[in-house]
Amino acid sequence: MSSQPSLTPKHIVLYFQAHQPWRLRPFHFFEIGSQGDGFDNPQNEGIVRRVTRQCYLPANKILLNLIKKFPQIKITFSISGTLLDQLKQYCPEGLASFKALADTGSVEFLAETDFHSLASLLPGTEFEEQVLDHVAHLQEYLGVRPVIFRNTELIYNNDMAKKVHALGFNGMFLDGIDAVLQGKSPNHLYEHPEENGMKLFVRNYFLSDDIAFRYLEFGKKLTVGKFMARLKSIPQGDPVITLGLDYETFGEHHKEETGILHFLSDLLTSIAKDKNYKLVTPSEAIRQLQDTPVLDVPDTISWADAERDLSAWLGNDMQQDAFETMAHLEGRIKAMNDSTLTDRWRRLMTSDHFYYMSTKRNSDGNVHAYFSPYASPYEAFMNYMNVLQDFLHTVKEKEKELATRPERGALKAEAERREMHTPIWAMKLENSYEK
Repeated sequence: MSSQPSLTPKHIVLYFQAHQPWRLRPFHFFEIGSQGDGFDNPQNEGIVRRVTRQCYLPANKILLNLIKKFPQIKITFSISGTLLDQLKQYCPEGLASFKALADTGSVEFLAETDFHSLASLLPGTEFEEQVLDHVAHLQEYLGVRPVIFRNTELIYNNDMAKKVHALGFNGMFLDGIDAVLQGKSPNHLYEHPEENGMKLFVRNYFLSDDIAFRYLEFGKKLTVGKFMARLKSIPQGDPVITLGLDYETFGEHHKEETGILHFLSDLLTSIAKDKNYKLVTPSEAIRQLQDTPVLDVPDTISWADAERDLSAWLGNDMQQDAFETMAHLEGRIKAMNDSTLTDRWRRLMTSDHFYYMSTKRNSDGNVHAYFSPYASPYEAFMNYMNVLQDFLHTVKEKEKELATRPERGALKAEAERREMHTPIWAMKLENSYEK
């Protein structure tokens, strides 16, 4: 039985992050120079098939059935381009299940970096290029056009939001870190301090992590009743609750036998039946909520680890060395105008590779170890650097080949132009958002 309705239903934005990286195969030092494929395609296929079977297909079926039964249910997804490509290649039925959700009109899809990468930390236009590539991916695979943005691992600061707004997006997600909020509630729709019209969705990390990390804690399951009670404890004056978690929580991180899929179904059913709450997409929240106080975030934050900063990926010398070595290849890669090499370089920019190299301990270290396919962060670093050095050999060979071509000068001039200016295709897509 639903509770007595309040005067104004509290909005709930529920978003799921779905992502799989292109994992690397074991690559030995003596293979450097072989110019082989450093990606573990059999492992990538096996993992995405397993996660599709255990999570994406059953969870998407639950959502689709619930949306048909309760049209008021609205859901939000952020799906990385690397996952979309793997679904297309290995599990077209999984991609079709996301397309079915998109076709309901009740699911909004967010833009992000196409390779779930750390591109937002690079100078130049690489970040913008990857964002617009992801927009194109969503249009091609799902037939949707995103207007709200979620950066990789909720990496955020004021300057990044400016770039995102300049691309035509009118909203962005960030984590509700106590040090940033400074006593403010995360349960509000905020606005950028300088970019008029740029709305900010602040994830309620405590409630989100109740499901993602504390669904099974000390041998006890989180029940829908307990979670609903926690929702009801939020002050009436807080207009919107943003919940965000990995979609793989449902069936992969927590297996089906734990009851997690039933929890998902029962929770959404309870919220849909309770007139005190209204599930909305981010775009609906922006249209319906008028009071948007300013939130100033000058320093870079994320949703990862206890520090909620960049230390999950760049917290030690190995991570910094790997990232800088990869980043320094950008000019050479783009000067060649080779889509295959660019794609391989961007796969190496995916945040997961650097995450595996973390040497943190305690609970954060345990989470890093859970996701890593390596025995240690040192093994992750050495394997990545071996792959990167082999890739560098491929780059050098391509440069030698291009040096003999008469059109080399034109290619170099075009590369320099792209370093200095926003690409023409990017400007066209940016302008299309204004129409």
